[in-house]
Amino acid sequence: MQPARPSQSTLAISILWALAPLFTCGLATPFTIGYAAYRRRAPMLAVAAMFYFLGLFLMVLVIVAFDSSPEYPGWAAVIVVGGLFTNWIGGVIHSLAIRSMVFAPRTAVHFAAPPAYRPSGYTPAPYPGTPVPPTTPLPPVPSPYGLRPPAAPPVPGSRLRHHPPQPPYPVPPAVATNPPVRDHVTTPADAVRRTPSPLHVSTPPAQAVGPLPAGEPDHIGRYRLVGSLGQGGQGSVYLGETPEGSRVAIKVLHARLAAEAGARQRFLREVEAARRVAPFSTARVIDAGVAGERPFIVSEYVEGSSLEQLVREQGPRGHDGLVRLALGTSGALAAIHKAGIVHRDFKPSNVLIGADGPRVVDFGIARVLDNATATSSGVLGTPAYMSPEQVAGERVGPESDVFSWAATMVFAATGRPAFGEDNIAAVLNRIFTVQPDLSALPDSLAKVVGTCLDKRPENRPSASDVMLAIVH
Repeated sequence: MQPARPSQSTLAISILWALAPLFTCGLATPFTIGYAAYRRRAPMLAVAAMFYFLGLFLMVLVIVAFDSSPEYPGWAAVIVVGGLFTNWIGGVIHSLAIRSMVFAPRTAVHFAAPPAYRPSGYTPAPYPGTPVPPTTPLPPVPSPYGLRPPAAPPVPGSRLRHHPPQPPYPVPPAVATNPPVRDHVTTPADAVRRTPSPLHVSTPPAQAVGPLPAGEPDHIGRYRLVGSLGQGGQGSVYLGETPEGSRVAIKVLHARLAAEAGARQRFLREVEAARRVAPFSTARVIDAGVAGERPFIVSEYVEGSSLEQLVREQGPRGHDGLVRLALGTSGALAAIHKAGIVHRDFKPSNVLIGADGPRVVDFGIARVLDNATATSSGVLGTPAYMSPEQVAGERVGPESDVFSWAATMVFAATGRPAFGEDNIAAVLNRIFTVQPDLSALPDSLAKVVGTCLDKRPENRPSASDVMLAIVH
């Protein structure tokens, strides 16, 4: 990964900006935080700037009102000391904490052409007129596999030479102990870009179906619960059956998502919008409802594992597989965005690989979860695949999904998250300051993925443009 470094002048300006509250005894705090809100288009920073301004205004008002008094009342002293401490000390700490985010440099994506493959012993042809140095032929090297048995004499009247069955070649012990190599690999990059032959294409394993947890009902709504497909922070996923016998996936969300007033109507309204998404590389939303106090969503059951599980178990995807994956998932995002929905949590575990290709899931509950968690966490998503504006707590749009899509493609090509997988603070910092290594991606995808990873959302293409760029 190559970090995008700010210029010396930008670094000096950012330091002076962050220390302005210190030098002005807090008088500059509302203006520094207000500038940060304007530069990053962050509503939460705008609220903080108004809070600082209100504290400063009250402090000045009290000082002016009691300027001629011999002593301040107790409540007035609290306002003055509190306002001074908040704007002076708090403003310095706040400015230093967000300095790198506010002045994050605008990065440009640079692609280096992969080195041309040269066989062992290759020498480039000299320019015309250049004298060619004399060469000495290399002595023959005996093969470790022994000599090939002589061929049988040709069959009379035939142009073909017939070779009888040959005894197996002796294999050196070092080779015999190694697992068989399925594909010919010439360079390390080819190990990631290889395309498996049709004989080695494997069907994605189906999701493991476990028993129903103790105490769980065997029906929800009109659907019978057959088994458990997994649990997470949002709720539980079950394999279910319709009264007609068709298999469906049922996601039962936490009861808190329908606890507040009007939450049920909003939940059903958002899911109804998800049902209008065109069924292109998506798991179609079939039904939704609230059983007791728990909302649930019924969607098409995709028999296959997630992209995350597939890469963890089988390794990075090959060249052709990556192109098919990118085309299918970008088309799914285009359909989701056309229906007026922002996924907000696009990641490898939300891409299922079925027998007919990739399917994007969990797009029907994104805004519902966002509304339910806004008061506690402020953001929704998986840190390793969040966009910069999502990490900053700003309003997210389709451009945020495009960034998450590009990070997911890097994971599919390398087997590793684009911005690392160590502690969350380091990952979030890299999202703002680091351009991931894209050398493992095929040339047809590297450029478009690099553009989608631009730190500024206005510079990223739409999902429809991404799909067209891959096709052309």
